[in-house]
Amino acid sequence: MYTPHGKLHKLFDDNFLEYTSYVIRERAIPDIDDGLKPVQRRILQTLYNMDDGRFHKVANVVGETMKLHPHGDASIFAALVNLANKGYFIETQGNFGNIFTGDEASAARYIECRLTPLAKEVLFNKDLTEYEESYDGRMLEPVSFPAKIPMLLLLGAEGIAVGMATKIMPHNFVELLEAQKSILREQDFTLYPDFLKKGMLDVSQYEDGNGKLRCRARIEEVNEKTIVVKEIPFTTTTESLIDSVEKAAKAGKLKITSINDYTAEEVEIEIKLARGIYAKDTIKALYAFTDCEVSISPNLTLIKEEVPQTTSVSEVLRHNTSKLVADLTKELEIELNRYLEKLHARKLEQIFIEERLYKEIEEEKTYEAVRKTVADSLVPYRKELVRDVTQDDVEKLLEIRIKRISRYDIEKQQKEIRAINKEIKSIRTHLKDTVGYTIDYIDGLLEKYGNSYQRQTEISEFKEVSFRKVALSNLTVVYNRSTGFLGHAVKSDDEKDDIVVTCSEYDKLFLIFTNGMYKIIPVSEKLFVGHELEWFSIVEKKQCFNIVYRDGKENLTYVKRFTTPKFILDKEYHLFSQHKRSKILLLLLGELKYARVSLMPSSRAKSNIVEIDFDTYLVKGASAKGKRVSNRVVRRVVEASGVENKEKQAKNLPLPGLSEQQEEITVAALVEQHTGEDD
Repeated sequence: MYTPHGKLHKLFDDNFLEYTSYVIRERAIPDIDDGLKPVQRRILQTLYNMDDGRFHKVANVVGETMKLHPHGDASIFAALVNLANKGYFIETQGNFGNIFTGDEASAARYIECRLTPLAKEVLFNKDLTEYEESYDGRMLEPVSFPAKIPMLLLLGAEGIAVGMATKIMPHNFVELLEAQKSILREQDFTLYPDFLKKGMLDVSQYEDGNGKLRCRARIEEVNEKTIVVKEIPFTTTTESLIDSVEKAAKAGKLKITSINDYTAEEVEIEIKLARGIYAKDTIKALYAFTDCEVSISPNLTLIKEEVPQTTSVSEVLRHNTSKLVADLTKELEIELNRYLEKLHARKLEQIFIEERLYKEIEEEKTYEAVRKTVADSLVPYRKELVRDVTQDDVEKLLEIRIKRISRYDIEKQQKEIRAINKEIKSIRTHLKDTVGYTIDYIDGLLEKYGNSYQRQTEISEFKEVSFRKVALSNLTVVYNRSTGFLGHAVKSDDEKDDIVVTCSEYDKLFLIFTNGMYKIIPVSEKLFVGHELEWFSIVEKKQCFNIVYRDGKENLTYVKRFTTPKFILDKEYHLFSQHKRSKILLLLLGELKYARVSLMPSSRAKSNIVEIDFDTYLVKGASAKGKRVSNRVVRRVVEASGVENKEKQAKNLPLPGLSEQQEEITVAALVEQHTGEDD
């Protein structure tokens, strides 16, 4: 049948929106009130329906849950195992897998489970629970549990929906409840995640449920050749961590001889190191190149009032806390009404029997007359009753048997009434201070369950491990001057002009050319750089360069000093003006460097030699022009030992590049140094 394009397009749009809404609300994104996805909520409700104090076969639980959950048994079983391994609401018996190794649970027919006491205490209350029909209309299921603890932050959640995703970190039970007490007392609080896999956590970039986390394994040094991983980061397993270590070793980033997994109830991964490699350096490399350190990017997206939104841990906890106060208040009000009804019934019965009102109906001939007589006889006692007498009250009085009337115990009845009044008074006291009552309730939970849920993950701040610093220097970069190629795949011709540098793949190379051009490049396999490369090496911060160069335009020679400049990779920079005759005459690195400059002979000059002590020149930027060596033409520049300079300085000979005042200070210092050395 032909369908117009517009109608077909609308059909796709409507169906896609319906599917999107279903995936977001019904499968992937948890609800802020009880923190559960629908499958988890249905599993817990099924366990509550089945609860008789004993363990149930997981296969039976899965089958019963399918009455509420319109999906296959595999998804229900996986969700049940995942929820059970978090350890709060489902008590297990049998092999439910291992969260450390990633091993799967046994088949559903072999393992058993039941609700924990905590789950029964904080999740279920029929009076506060809103129910709706299940997918086939045969049963009722909860829309949301009236949870009395912040479930969303306790369990954490992860899911991918259409156009959005969530990654909520689990938090510590005790810390969450303590934070709720702080909210009720209007005090500040700070919350950080806590993981069952333990490890160490850096929260310096954590942004209250969003931002970034860095999680590390706990690694112990047994001896200089053996290290053991005792705890692993969140999102990893021992299997995935071992795979990452083996991959790093295969890539040459680590050198190990063996890695063995002895994990059972506790994590234990033993790593033996290769010859010449030591534990201290390898631990840093493990954090840099393997899953021993992982970055986590939380994203606190949830469903609130049937709408997905991104919020913060503080806002979620404040919402849960205000809801807890409201739920406990409703419970108190419901309990108060029950006790008032109980008191009303006891009072009616007491008056009816003790005042012998039942005798007034002996002469009545119709049931209507009997009911009217009883109702009228109770009118004088209205002030003693909780509320007005109804027809239902009269019916209940008329159902009392003669046997019960004859054995009526006045003292026992008064004792029960006093107990009921005491409970009513207590509830009314709590209702006057619901915040205080809520704090007392939280304290009760902490006293009962707090010792079972202590913090597992250590909060600490650790420095970023530099890949370059911990990487093995396993590459030999060669500059072959005859071919003009540079790289770790280039071979040297064993000529003295070739330059060879050992480095790692993470290093950057600083190249300086004879014409004054320089640039910084990454380590490459093979790169043509030409035949005029003056020098290259690994980039080092604050490396001092001493240069003597000729300015071709002026035909004058200058001296300059600078440290490693800031740079953009592969961008060309220049140390001095570009001219075909401009060139570097001498390049030396570091401190305590000297040079001897030979000038063109002149009959008027006393000397044709200039001694340069580079330390007497100021360190400036790489683009600075520097200081002129002489007005005369320079013939040659060579490195000097500095001994002759010291002798001349001791004799108060002039120093190049200094004012008279600077000369006096420097010469005096050098004379003192020279004299000390002679002594």
